[in-house]
Amino acid sequence: MSTVPLIPESAPFTAEQRAWLNGFFAGMFSRTAAPGGTAVTTIAAPALTPLTILFGSQTGTAESLAKRAAKEAGRRNFAATVLDMAQADLARLKGEQNLLVIVSTYGEGEPPDSAKTLHTALADKGAEGTAATGYFSNLNYSVCALGDTNYTQFCQCGKEFDAHLEKWGATRVSPRVDCDVDYDEPFTKWLDGALSALSAAKGAAPSSTGVAVPASLAATNEDETGTSVYSKKNPFRALLLVSRNLNAPGSAKQVHHVEFDLTDSGLVYEAGDALGVYAHNCPELVQDVLGVIGCDGEEAVPAPDGSTRSLRHALTEHYDLGKPSAELIAWCTAAASVTTAPEPAVKSSAPHHVIDVVQTAIAGGAKFTPQELVRVLKRLQPRLYSISSSPQAHSGQVHLTVAAVRYEKDGRPRKGVCSTFLADRALSGATRVGVFIHSNKAFRPPANGDTPMIMVGPGTGIAPFRGFLHERRAANAKGKNWLLFGDQRAATDFLYRDELEALTAAGVLSRLDTAFSRDQADKIYVQHRMMEQAAELYEWLEAGAHFYVCGDASRMAKDVDLALHQVVEKAGGKTAEEAAAYIQHLKTAKRYARDVY
Repeated sequence: MSTVPLIPESAPFTAEQRAWLNGFFAGMFSRTAAPGGTAVTTIAAPALTPLTILFGSQTGTAESLAKRAAKEAGRRNFAATVLDMAQADLARLKGEQNLLVIVSTYGEGEPPDSAKTLHTALADKGAEGTAATGYFSNLNYSVCALGDTNYTQFCQCGKEFDAHLEKWGATRVSPRVDCDVDYDEPFTKWLDGALSALSAAKGAAPSSTGVAVPASLAATNEDETGTSVYSKKNPFRALLLVSRNLNAPGSAKQVHHVEFDLTDSGLVYEAGDALGVYAHNCPELVQDVLGVIGCDGEEAVPAPDGSTRSLRHALTEHYDLGKPSAELIAWCTAAASVTTAPEPAVKSSAPHHVIDVVQTAIAGGAKFTPQELVRVLKRLQPRLYSISSSPQAHSGQVHLTVAAVRYEKDGRPRKGVCSTFLADRALSGATRVGVFIHSNKAFRPPANGDTPMIMVGPGTGIAPFRGFLHERRAANAKGKNWLLFGDQRAATDFLYRDELEALTAAGVLSRLDTAFSRDQADKIYVQHRMMEQAAELYEWLEAGAHFYVCGDASRMAKDVDLALHQVVEKAGGKTAEEAAAYIQHLKTAKRYARDVY
């Protein structure tokens, strides 16, 4: 008697590939007699349920979570397919039975670039008649929305996908979860509940792991590089090698070039990836908070990991003293027996900090212990920065380009947590900082070194393009490279000027266009330079150039996108509709990529 071979879970295949191979072998062996006429006995494999995991990602987080979800789904007898929203349309979704949606929100409630076409199709007012017919009536789904509570439109894109799918007749089998930047626990609970609900919906007994993190989700490397034990949960303590100001005296800005030593870390990155950095809160801010609550900082309090720390240590290294959590506001409101005082901390256009809410509550009569305070604080999260180096050109190192954030609000100086930590308090050659690699596969230089690149990166948006250019020089790539850079003043804010001029002289940088907004009466920005050079820019696109944008999402990226449409209309002789279709084709072909924030 012969048996049918089964692909083990440890084999280097995706859940979908393993399911297909098991089915193939089962079918093949069931139809084939063994040598000598011996009957073949087939091992009854559990029925595999098709599942599509749809992701929309701007920086790679949703994609990483989709892959983790597929791995867990495979363990629960689902044949999972991971699908980028850029490759999905209404017709594709109509043929699905089970769907998990993992989508991020960036800017002010906007969908990721890869999700925009599908989002627009689902939101199309003209399609409401089709939606009303129960177009997705055979589809069971659940949504995991990723976002950041520091933005007013928290998880807005995920909320809209959830509502649109329901409007089109799909059945929500498990409630949507809205994840803040500390997403591991809510994501795991959502995935467990969603997979159990989908199992139940198909008539099988739910396969639940409870709320504990399943072994398959306890990823040791956040970005699945498989090369290092260091990750978001276990950051590498990298030595700070350099932190130097790139601006000349007289600048209104303070942008630092930062270098870390990755020797012996095993961390691997590619040009276009981001670096996660764990910083400490400003000691002066910590002292101010201690003064407001009347503590000396030596009080013992629980840290987020369950250990016990001094209050000063916990507020310095473990808890977020920036925008207050909803729990803190609600708790302070109740403790002070007021209903309006803390409200501006949420609704003000400029972000208030924890100290503002706590100070208002105490002024209103609130009293609380240090232990009560830390229970309603958010965990201090790492900051992600676009990497500004190339592993080919800077072996054993990783570089960043970081603008220090400083402003005043309500008579109190405010500081960016990580940016001023790197600029002011971390000491070159002495300070070790927790770091990890955050992969962003959607933002890479062209695989073919002969392909032209157009890069638009004003201010610190130049960061990844410095890495792109150094990578191309190290690889001796022959493709043309065009950089459009802008800032306030050429004399003080021309970041990496010497490097860029050297790259130009060496022929690596084929064209450099700059726009310094305050060097003349009328402000000039990078989008104006694009319009001035519309004919050549369009010529590059027609020659196969990839178009990249990095920087501010709310204004710059929108203005650059509008200018790109106008360039295609003007230089390509196209209507607005034709230009939109042309640019959509660039996105679909992955020739238009944005790293915006």
